[in-house]
Amino acid sequence: MQYGVCNLSIVPLRLEPTDKSELVSQVLYGDFFKVLEQRKSWSKIRLAFDGYEGWIDNKQYKDIDETQYKVLDTSSPKLSIDLVEFIQDENHQLHPILLGSSLNALSILNHSHDGSIIEGVLHKNNLIETAFLYLNSPYLWGGKTPFGIDCSGFTQMVYKLNGYKLLRDASQQATQGEALSFIEESEPGDLAFFDNNEGTIIHVGIIMSDNYIIHAHGKVRIDRLDHYGIYNIDKKTHTHKLRVIKKII
Repeated sequence: MQYGVCNLSIVPLRLEPTDKSELVSQVLYGDFFKVLEQRKSWSKIRLAFDGYEGWIDNKQYKDIDETQYKVLDTSSPKLSIDLVEFIQDENHQLHPILLGSSLNALSILNHSHDGSIIEGVLHKNNLIETAFLYLNSPYLWGGKTPFGIDCSGFTQMVYKLNGYKLLRDASQQATQGEALSFIEESEPGDLAFFDNNEGTIIHVGIIMSDNYIIHAHGKVRIDRLDHYGIYNIDKKTHTHKLRVIKKII
């Protein structure tokens, strides 16, 4: 088995081993993974954090050994909390990193960092404050950063920054936690999931107080939430049909 770590700020994770393939997610600085298959220019990887798989360009990560992988996998996560900051490499060159990047591999990569760090498990009350860091971020299928993010990438990153693990896709996240029967039973930070006409989970958002929800739809925005679903304040219509509410914490 081979292993790797991302040494760049944002790297595309693709469905197939080509630059023309669909973006399924993004690999952020410090994310580490197993290499399932390696070709001349591409590697199929499985991320340690959530088990998500996809193809990454071989030029956009560094090889690590099994011992280094196990050290990273058993370490308490240390994450960047600023929107954009920098790490310095061994040649004293600066490299940008973004909100939610992992800093556990700094010594492995021979990088240094003197910015703000967040670590440990935070109280559930902090989730909404973290969610506001992404407010107005544009929607991007497969995105996980304030410069482009999708609905499940948004919920995953908000929970990650508070010390909790969510799976990558909305349909996967819907398998986690405890189902609630009514909106009235929910608390700020709980997740609301929405389905299409075929019953497939296609959207997720974070419940706020007073029947509001923050979610990525066009951009990370705040809308009303009722028993039917999300009521878009700008369009004055429901845009998503409520399927289930889950208490993860």
